[in-house]
Amino acid sequence: MASANDSETWQRFDRRHRLGRLLGWLGAAVVFAASWRFLDMGVTRPEIIPREISDLLTRMYPPDVAYAGDLVGPLIETIHIAAMGTAGALVLAVPVALLAAENTTPNAATYWLGKLIVTVSRSVNTIVWALVFVVVFGAGPLAGTVAIAFRSVGFLGKLLGEEIEEIDFGQVEAVRASGASSLQVLLFGILPQVKPALVGLSVYRWDINVRDSTILGFVGAGGIGVQLFRAVNAFAWQSVAMILLVIFGVVVVSETLSAYTRGMVR
Repeated sequence: MASANDSETWQRFDRRHRLGRLLGWLGAAVVFAASWRFLDMGVTRPEIIPREISDLLTRMYPPDVAYAGDLVGPLIETIHIAAMGTAGALVLAVPVALLAAENTTPNAATYWLGKLIVTVSRSVNTIVWALVFVVVFGAGPLAGTVAIAFRSVGFLGKLLGEEIEEIDFGQVEAVRASGASSLQVLLFGILPQVKPALVGLSVYRWDINVRDSTILGFVGAGGIGVQLFRAVNAFAWQSVAMILLVIFGVVVVSETLSAYTRGMVR
């Protein structure tokens, strides 16, 4: 009989995987250390950090509750910017997704065109797009709405295109074989199969856009960010605290609605 010392010991990873994981962690540590050194992010006086944080919180308390009335209009504008931007992005994202999906794009040229649109849209942050469109359209909510829409097209187009690539193409061929037009094939063969993903992605992107639209005012693109920028510049920290609380409340509500809606479409 085998002795107790001869019994096998279970291990999650074998020696090769453990060595690979160790090398991976060491590589990550080296990259982190090199980045820290390159950026020269050393804190010269770490002992003053708690004091500065305490001083800032003291200046922000209590929040200026009376200022909340002045935030209603900008807050509504912020929500409208997010909603209109998301709606515009949804309209544009469907044809982009059809171009970027291998099973629905007409040819290689249109496939790479779709991929190019997705890449260009996603490669630039929303606030950078807002800067560009403020120059084009002037300061105001229109620039913010277009920036939100343009940034969201890449997100929705990429994920929706991946969903389209996973559909049952037999249903599409069946609709086409019945004599349906290209539009009817889209409406009755493709969209019904990706509808849950389309709704879920749209709601999720709207949730992201609500948060993004709160800071577009820093570059003049409308919304509550304009009041936040002015309050910070004026060192009106109690007003800043009130604005942050309002933004936090809006984000919590949008997150709750987003989670509820995504749960309904699953």
